[in-house]
Amino acid sequence: MDYYLQILLIAGIFITLTLSLNLINGFCGQFSLGHAGFWGVGAYASAVYSVYYALPLPAAINMMIAIIVGFIAAALSGILIGVPCLRLKGDYLAIATLGFGEILRIIITNTEKIGGPRGFINIPHWANIIWVYAIAAVAVVFMINLKRSSFGRAIISIREDEIASENMGVNLFKYKLFSFTIGAGIAGIAGALFAHTQQFLHPSNFNFMWSVIILVMVILGGQGSVTGSVVGAIVLTIVPELLRFAGGNIAAWRMTIFPVLLILLMLARPQGIFGPHELGGSKLRSKA
Repeated sequence: MDYYLQILLIAGIFITLTLSLNLINGFCGQFSLGHAGFWGVGAYASAVYSVYYALPLPAAINMMIAIIVGFIAAALSGILIGVPCLRLKGDYLAIATLGFGEILRIIITNTEKIGGPRGFINIPHWANIIWVYAIAAVAVVFMINLKRSSFGRAIISIREDEIASENMGVNLFKYKLFSFTIGAGIAGIAGALFAHTQQFLHPSNFNFMWSVIILVMVILGGQGSVTGSVVGAIVLTIVPELLRFAGGNIAAWRMTIFPVLLILLMLARPQGIFGPHELGGSKLRSKA
């Protein structure tokens, strides 16, 4: 039972993480490869609060404060990275965000107060499956309403055509920075949940490969699709575990079988499972 609960917890956290990256990559069209760094900043910042500075309050209130701390820390990191980098495009932006993500991880690794390379221990168990899925539901509602709003449509217009968007009066830097900052902040919330469900953090939890995995979840579900982000996160969390227990040659070859399945899906649906659409097959339309 503990194993299944753990898988459900991780799936819920990845739903929030995938939605946060979808805001940057899927909605705004900015190719970020350092998202695990924001996840790590939120996780460690919230853990620092809970371990060293927690107030004498009920656990639920302290958890809410830890989430706010994680959001603010990751959002500030997003601003710090976004201001100099968002004037870059395409591969250049991807390389810059990758570099900043690794810088954040190296800073974490070399900070003794949070355990350094040994990891951060004794984090209180304040979060549970209710917290994880309540936050995921709030993130889904936020993203759907953002996508339907005129503000969200302005962000999406940047993805479609930056020149046309700017000619229509959209402030490119403002909307890009908003997407990057809020996306990073939501990743920080996922980090706070991760820290207070796992009770242990290690720098290897937030390396480049995790940024790639989160990006694959976005692409698998469909860039710009809220439903797709949810489905992509669940599929990439649960299917590898199902293959693990399939038995025989399937279990032994699961790390080969799963990538092959992903390749076949991408060949059949290069736009992802949902593409830019939501559940039911239609795009969310703006109310504006």
